Amino acid sequence: MPSSKPATAIIVGSGIVGAATAYFLTRRGIKVTLLDATAPAAGATGAADGAVSVASKRPGPMMEAALAGVALYRKLAEGGLFSDVFKSRSTFIVAASDAECEVLHAHAAALASAGVQVELLSEAGIRQRFPALSYDAKLAVEVFGEGHAIGYQIVHRFLTAAGVVVKRASPIKAILPGRAVRHAAGVVTATGEVPADAVIIAAGNGSAALLGLQNVLVPRKGQLLVTERAQKLNAAMPGSIMSGRYLLSKGSQKGQTIAPRGLGLVIDPLRTGQFLIGGTREDHGDRCANDIDAVTRILRDAVALVPGLADVRLLRNFAGVRTAVVDGLPLIGRIPGYDNAFVATGFEGDGICLGPVTGQTIANIVCGDEAGIDLKPFEPSRFIPREVAA
Repeated sequence: MPSSKPATAIIVGSGIVGAATAYFLTRRGIKVTLLDATAPAAGATGAADGAVSVASKRPGPMMEAALAGVALYRKLAEGGLFSDVFKSRSTFIVAASDAECEVLHAHAAALASAGVQVELLSEAGIRQRFPALSYDAKLAVEVFGEGHAIGYQIVHRFLTAAGVVVKRASPIKAILPGRAVRHAAGVVTATGEVPADAVIIAAGNGSAALLGLQNVLVPRKGQLLVTERAQKLNAAMPGSIMSGRYLLSKGSQKGQTIAPRGLGLVIDPLRTGQFLIGGTREDHGDRCANDIDAVTRILRDAVALVPGLADVRLLRNFAGVRTAVVDGLPLIGRIPGYDNAFVATGFEGDGICLGPVTGQTIANIVCGDEAGIDLKPFEPSRFIPREVAA
């Protein structure tokens, strides 16, 4: 373990995790080189729904990390860095069937047991608090203290504040072993070696081949939709909507098996007056394209819950690939076999929420300080053997 903070660091990947790590390292006086195979926020960060949320979590390590993530967003917003790019709002989880009501009651109790502020709304309460919802809504849970942020805006804000320019089109071939045991001397690119005192891998799906994790990191597709501006309807929505079915599509219930294609529903009123509507979780098919079946089903379900959306035009749809880990928990921490190389990847749909707090955490351990969050559940050693570093 390093006895003092490094003078230089290389970060591989300029999504939200890499950008956040660059920001927190430069604040400590460390010179950062940020490399990306393509461009900033070109992967999952640029195709995310932007949820800064604990609403879909059940008590456990991901909820604890998400709570820390939301708290850091608020701190950075209050400090000015995110003041105009972080939108504070509630999340409303809505049940439209008896089965969803049963799941929602249990989920609300679990959230409350973890200290999350929630309120159950009956059908009468829904009419008063959220009149834009249809009469199909039988029960809702308002989860307070949530938020929304656009991934590429957060990345831009971090990089600008850090004064770091991303070296684009710079894919990494390998970590460069140092002369000393357990030491990384930098990275190897297609154009040569790049030296540094510390190496951080935050390359999303690109981390798989680099660390030999092709059977651990899973590319998971998501499809999202964006509407035109509808200011009146947007203003009538006091928060985002998450269908009860979303909990099932995400695997939020203990012991649940996720289907190859999960369709949930999230409707987020954006600052622009538009709506972001999603989404899917898919382990098959063309990972960069939308399909008419998914788009049709998402829109149908959205209009069923918010009838006013029937009069709002769809402007565009897009798809992106998130990086998931086979056991559902990201990899955050020191790479086994190295004292000065680290990894942070596998956040799937939680990257926007966890990106800043992960970057802060990685910066802490790079400098030999306490992590700040409990990293035991996220230890890379559960999948990465020591010989990867040899």
